[in-house]
Amino acid sequence: MQFARQVLGAKAILLLAANIGSGSPGMAAPQQGALSSDRAGVVYEISRDAESAQKDSNGSTSGSTDRDTLVERVLNVRSDGLELEYDLSKDATAEDRTSNWQFPVRIFRPFSGPTQLLNSPELEERIDGWLKRAGLTRAACGHWIFTWNAFKIECDPQSTLQSIEAFDLRPNDLRDGAIYNDPQASEPTTLKKTSVGSNGSTFIGEMSVDPEHVRRDQAESDVVVAEITKKVLTLADALRARSSEKVSGTIAITFDVDSAGVVRRRTKITKLETTATNGSVENRTITEIVTRRMVSDGLK
Repeated sequence: MQFARQVLGAKAILLLAANIGSGSPGMAAPQQGALSSDRAGVVYEISRDAESAQKDSNGSTSGSTDRDTLVERVLNVRSDGLELEYDLSKDATAEDRTSNWQFPVRIFRPFSGPTQLLNSPELEERIDGWLKRAGLTRAACGHWIFTWNAFKIECDPQSTLQSIEAFDLRPNDLRDGAIYNDPQASEPTTLKKTSVGSNGSTFIGEMSVDPEHVRRDQAESDVVVAEITKKVLTLADALRARSSEKVSGTIAITFDVDSAGVVRRRTKITKLETTATNGSVENRTITEIVTRRMVSDGLK
């Protein structure tokens, strides 16, 4: 498990990393307050399962799967927001902890406004130790390397905030008729409540993808592949090469909410169709499921 902007192998999977790392989806209205279950000492386990499947008109196929798990602990409930700690799961190995300088991380999530990092100096110290163990210097920061996998060398403590965004299941305004947006969508959607039961409710929405956003993601992936394979490719050239491609697709989002109104699962399915200038067609489906469960209620 490596949270330094991981890439899972082939070029097709680079888009999966870009898709997940490009910012988490969110609601249009600001968050108003803490959840009913939030109290100091409450602990949640949050797992993110990501799968990518690709097929083109030439008959070739590829795919990948990835699973990451974080533990979210409520440290303090303030009048203006929550102090939270995120850490690797209890199943993380010593090697996992050595290779991930980002965790544990402490943040302040205000009820209105941007998330703030609380232990930046501690993370800075970990970065230096991580680079030293890897035989790297600060000159390597921001570059991509390939070992058993391909990943970006992140050295900015603030990048940790982006890493944990993908695990955030605290929507601001989850209700029937709420406006929901996704950074890859061409426009927001209106959520619909599709089921109500003793165990909770389900909300769904669907959006069209923004072709320009997808083309940029693909161009950025092309640049990463070029860097790893020791080739020279600028983002401008990559964007120019992708500009004539036809891109279409949809983003389907589903929230499963428990009886207390707390989101326990978010499912996002992105379907893309890309037609190249030579007429070849590539279809890709990216599925991301984030599941959240309480492992301690903080009352003991």
